[in-house]
Amino acid sequence: MLIASGYLVIGLILLIFAADKFILGAAALAKHLGVSTMLVGLIVVGFGTSAPEMVVSAIASFKGNSGLAMGNAIGSNITNIALVLGVGLLITPMQVKSKIIKREMPILLMVCLLALFLLLDLSLTLMDGVILLISMLGVTLLLGFLGVNESKDSYSEEIESEYDLNIKMSHAILFLLMGVVVLPLASQLMVIGATDIAQYFGVSDLVIGLTIVALGTSLPELAAIVASAAKKEHDLAIGNIVGSNIFNLLGVIGISGVINDYHFSRRFLMFDYLYMVILTVFLFIVSIYFVLKDRFVSRLIGLVLVLLYSAYMIWLFVSKAT
Repeated sequence: MLIASGYLVIGLILLIFAADKFILGAAALAKHLGVSTMLVGLIVVGFGTSAPEMVVSAIASFKGNSGLAMGNAIGSNITNIALVLGVGLLITPMQVKSKIIKREMPILLMVCLLALFLLLDLSLTLMDGVILLISMLGVTLLLGFLGVNESKDSYSEEIESEYDLNIKMSHAILFLLMGVVVLPLASQLMVIGATDIAQYFGVSDLVIGLTIVALGTSLPELAAIVASAAKKEHDLAIGNIVGSNIFNLLGVIGISGVINDYHFSRRFLMFDYLYMVILTVFLFIVSIYFVLKDRFVSRLIGLVLVLLYSAYMIWLFVSKAT
């Protein structure tokens, strides 16, 4: 148990470090190659913040722990909305100004419903994975096309102020390679530790993926939203969460399905996945309401989200759902 916990903690520390370097290197390299700041924010940052979930889930699926992979994807989305955004709102009320973020909100909702439709047969298959990965490519190309033709708005301005992309190309490539090398190693340690912990407590790897691993891989988003909220960079804070959740559903689950088939219980679909969908719809409705009213999303909403996350965690550990 002590060794497993050590693997999990060391893997988590390395994962956060590697993900940070990967995002910085990828974003800086994109700028050196002449990619617009808007495009960097929409694709590189969104994809980069999901890199920990993608690598952890890929390693888990290769090792036959597809439950951990699936739990990581859904648990990360729940954590991003309920805990990460909730904490950000408790720090400061936020307002969505960027039309980019407003456009990504309905995309996230549609992606949730697409994945739900594919998973209704209680299995994740190779075909499901292929469809999700093709959809990820389509969304990426769409956001890329729109980003190239988009004029600068509050989102791109916040990206420029948050990320120092003026590093040398050689340093950007070094950071990118560092992330590519360290991310799988860190993920391997996390998967080993998480699996051993699951066996020790007698719970499924799905539950561990929904809780400990999901929280760990969402720490980069948590750190990002705390920093963004403190700097009043509201669009960047919310944009990172929306982009990350889109890539989690399409990329993380898609990669898992391509690597290994996975069959799960109706309880997982009717509670865990449905809980994520409800949170996504709640985020969508709240955003639309406060955008139309031209008001800041209040700390009360943040408190509600944190309480919903706490209730979900308590339910999981009390019931040991599988």
